[in-house]
Amino acid sequence: MDRILVVDDDQNVLKVIKMRLESKDYRVATALKADKAIKMAGVDRFDLALVDLKLNGKDGIEVMKNLHQINPELPVIILTAFGTIKNAVDAMKQGAYGYLTKPFEYHELLMQINNCLQKSRLSEEKNRIEYIIKNGHGFKDIIGKSQRIKEVMREVVRAAEADCSVYIEGESGTGKELIAKTLRMVSSRKDGPFVVINCAAIPETLLESELFGYEKGAFTGADRSKIGLFAQAHQGTFFLDEVSEMPLSMQVKLLRVLEKKEFYPLGGGKTIKVDVRVIAASNKNLEEEVKKGNFREDLFYRIHVIPVKLPPLRDRKEDIPVLSKYFLDKFSKKMKKDIKSFSLSAMQKFMLHSWPGNIRELENVIERAVAITDHNVITEDLVLGTIKMDQEKLQPLKNAKEDFEKNYLTQLVELTQGNISRAAKLAGKYRADFYELLRKYDLNPADFRK
Repeated sequence: MDRILVVDDDQNVLKVIKMRLESKDYRVATALKADKAIKMAGVDRFDLALVDLKLNGKDGIEVMKNLHQINPELPVIILTAFGTIKNAVDAMKQGAYGYLTKPFEYHELLMQINNCLQKSRLSEEKNRIEYIIKNGHGFKDIIGKSQRIKEVMREVVRAAEADCSVYIEGESGTGKELIAKTLRMVSSRKDGPFVVINCAAIPETLLESELFGYEKGAFTGADRSKIGLFAQAHQGTFFLDEVSEMPLSMQVKLLRVLEKKEFYPLGGGKTIKVDVRVIAASNKNLEEEVKKGNFREDLFYRIHVIPVKLPPLRDRKEDIPVLSKYFLDKFSKKMKKDIKSFSLSAMQKFMLHSWPGNIRELENVIERAVAITDHNVITEDLVLGTIKMDQEKLQPLKNAKEDFEKNYLTQLVELTQGNISRAAKLAGKYRADFYELLRKYDLNPADFRK
């Protein structure tokens, strides 16, 4: 139940507001004086404050500032007489959520309160998620500053808290297993086992025994019992990679486990109950596979509770410089070489390539370049033989220009480490025009500062 603090020097106004708000199930505390309101806010937590602009002995804006010193996130609605609307607008510039002129309609008050609380909850949720991303050690291996990858991180936090099945879709090399590991590390199951199986890598004849295990004598050669992967994942997380490649006969059995939370080992007569969170992944569009009859629709809905879609590297090219630096440092250290950076032409080649193999391809290219170089800079000739420039059909001119412009801006801001004055000067643009271009492509200079 939301708690609201109402501050007004008119006792009758306080009584009426309190009565109206309590009839809508809000918990209301009132204060006739500013000092009392500030003391109350220091002791109790409030979700919203209604503050009269003109109080005996104190200005309502000052009260709002004092309340924000105690709780910077507390939303405040200013109550004002008609003649002081300008002051109320000034209050909004200084941090008020909104204002109401007296006498006001109570449905309008309730509407503003409801909107204010909803906005506040969204803000709190966003701040909480950003805090988890920034401080959660599970995210340390996710490299990138683009809006696309930040949104993936937010989806991972939301999915981790729900403790239900998650489906990760993404092209090969986009990091599906890394996302699954991260999801597990920021969830309540972080201390439980993390079991992985690639459904495409195990023959159909062996898949059932791998998943469910078997009893001694269940088949020829079963000279001992074996615990299946589902049992090994009890109270933890089970990652089913390339689930789209699972045979239809096995899909029926997987569905039963997800629905009943139990299964029979091969050759066993006793059920084994499991508490497992399943994360499934595929590089195929699973909905299309359902339409083609390759994947069961009922299983699709069982694993597709929370979808997380990973963008291909070509759609997050602003992350290429930071990913490249990460891999350069990783392989330089591994191979005991002192390689400092990439040449501008090498980085330009990286930015122009469409990366069909995604992050895995980028990592492979940089590992090879580090292995063969004798210099402290990776030059274009070291990646020419590895990256074959795309011979795809020509894009429309508008798309090609936008791709070039975004890549150019990303390289420029990376080169100047987020210094917009320098970047604008190098581009031959006015600072304001350069900012407008950055906004167009959703590029944040702060993401490029060291």
